[in-house]
Amino acid sequence: MRPAATRPPVFEIFVIVYLAILNIGAFWAFAHDKRAAIAGARRISEDRLLAMAFLGGSIGAKLGQMLLRHKIRKEPFRQQLNGILSVQIVAMAAVLTIYAVQTGSAPR
Repeated sequence: MRPAATRPPVFEIFVIVYLAILNIGAFWAFAHDKRAAIAGARRISEDRLLAMAFLGGSIGAKLGQMLLRHKIRKEPFRQQLNGILSVQIVAMAAVLTIYAVQTGSAPR
């Protein structure tokens, strides 16, 4: 078995690809829902939009909300999306800190 320092970072690559796809998908869902709202067509439920954010697409969802000006006045939805984003930012900071300490790349 190879040492950890020389093995390819398969898990890290998987996580980055997963988050990229999910954030692009969340942004697309907000764009699609905005178009459907304008056209009077079938909409994407708020639960589904929040689920995409919760599963890791919170940055794409928030960008979609801000750039497309979609669901910015829906107060319970806006608070829930901001809460999900806040929790994920704190969790990511914790994970990166733990990773940096374990790999020895933390500042001393």
